[in-house]
Amino acid sequence: MNKASLLVSLAALALVSSPVAAQTSPEAVAAAALKKAPVFDGHNDVPWALRARVDNVINDFDFVDTTDTATGDRIAMHTDLTRLRRGHVGAQFWSVYVPSTTNEAKAVQQTIEQIDVMKRLVARYPADLMLADNSAELEKAMKAGKVAGMLGIEGGHSIGSSLAVLREMYGMGVRYMTLTHGRNVPWADSATDAPEHGGLTDFGRQVVQEMNRIGMIVDLSHVSEATMKDALAASKAPVMFSHSGVRAINDHPRNVPDSVLPAVKANGGIVMVVFLPGFLDADVRAHGLDRTGVEARLKAMYPGDPAAVAAALTAWDAANPAPKTQIARVADHIDHLKHMIGVDHIGLGGDYDGMDSAPVGMEDVAGYPALFVELARRGYSQAELEKIASGNMLRVLKAVEAFAASQKGQPPVETPVAK
Repeated sequence: MNKASLLVSLAALALVSSPVAAQTSPEAVAAAALKKAPVFDGHNDVPWALRARVDNVINDFDFVDTTDTATGDRIAMHTDLTRLRRGHVGAQFWSVYVPSTTNEAKAVQQTIEQIDVMKRLVARYPADLMLADNSAELEKAMKAGKVAGMLGIEGGHSIGSSLAVLREMYGMGVRYMTLTHGRNVPWADSATDAPEHGGLTDFGRQVVQEMNRIGMIVDLSHVSEATMKDALAASKAPVMFSHSGVRAINDHPRNVPDSVLPAVKANGGIVMVVFLPGFLDADVRAHGLDRTGVEARLKAMYPGDPAAVAAALTAWDAANPAPKTQIARVADHIDHLKHMIGVDHIGLGGDYDGMDSAPVGMEDVAGYPALFVELARRGYSQAELEKIASGNMLRVLKAVEAFAASQKGQPPVETPVAK
C-alpha cells in the first residue's frame, strides 16, 4: 500500500470510529432536528396582546412584523409571522386567556371574544396560518409549511363552572384548558392563591372526566400541587403542563415539584418548559421578591402619595437591575426533567407575549433554535431534540384523541343547572 492510500485509509477509519457527536456540530444537529420536527409550542398569548394593545380591532393590524408595537412602558410583541418562521415554529397553542375573576359570566363572554379575535387573525393570513380541529389536520398543515394552531383556555373561570359551556368551548375549537389561573376557581385550587378545596372538588373531578370524554387536554400549569395530584389521579388520558418549569431548579409555586413528576410519567403526560425568567431562575425570583418587599415598605412610608412611591421605586429599580437569565437555565430545567422522567415527557411552552422579558438570546419567537443548539451541546441527539420540539406533544394530543374516540358511546356528564 502506498503512502497516499494509507493516509486515506487511516482517515476513513478515524471517521468511522469517531462518535457521531464529534463529527457533527451542535448547530447542525439542532438544524436537522428542527427541519424534520418544527416546534409545537404549548402556550402563546398573542390573543391577549391583541386585546390589551388594540382592543381586538385587527383589520389593519400587521402580523407579518410586530417589532414596532412598543408603546409607552409596553414592550414590542414577541410574535409575528416573520419571527415564527425564523424560530422554526410549526404549530402553536394560542392561549385565549382572560383575567381571573369571580364574575364567571363575564369571563365566559371575554373568552369567546378572544376565540373570535384569534380566528379572525388566522383568517387574515390563510397562506401562513390555520387552526386545526385534530392532530391529523395539524400535521397536514405543518407539512404544508403553515404554522398550524389550536386554542387553549387559560383558567377554569372561562367555563363559568358549567360543563355545558366546556362542551361548547370544545365546539369552538378549544383543545386544552388550564384548570386554574392565578386564583382559585369554585372547584380547583390555584398554585398562587390560598387553598380552599385541598385540590379538586367532586365537580372538579367531573370537569376532568368530561374533558377526557370529549378530547380536551387537561392542563396543569398554574394549579396547586394538590390539584396536580388530584387531576393526575382522575385523568384517564395524558395531561399537559403547557408552560411550567421544575421546582428542583427554581422553587417557584408555579413550577412542578419532583413529587408530581413520576405521576406525569405514569400518565403519559408532558411538561412544556416555560421561558419566563422568574419561573426559570432563582436569582430573578429572589430579585422580584426583594422588589415586592421594597414596594410594600414604600407604600407604608408614603400612604396616600402614590407619586412618591413610584419615584422611589423607579430609583430602586435603577440601582438594582434584575439579573439576566441565560439560555442555559432553560436547558437546566430540561435536563432535570430528562433525568427524572425521561425525554419522552418534555416539550416547550414559551409564554411569549405573556411575559415582559425572556432569556438572553431567546427574546422572541425567533429564539428557539438557540435553545436547541445549547441542548445539542449538552449531548442531546437529533432524535431526542425532535421529540422535545414537537414529537412528544403530538403523541399526547393523539393519545387524548384516541381516548375520546373510545368513549363515543358514553353520554355527557350531566349536572343540574343553577336555579
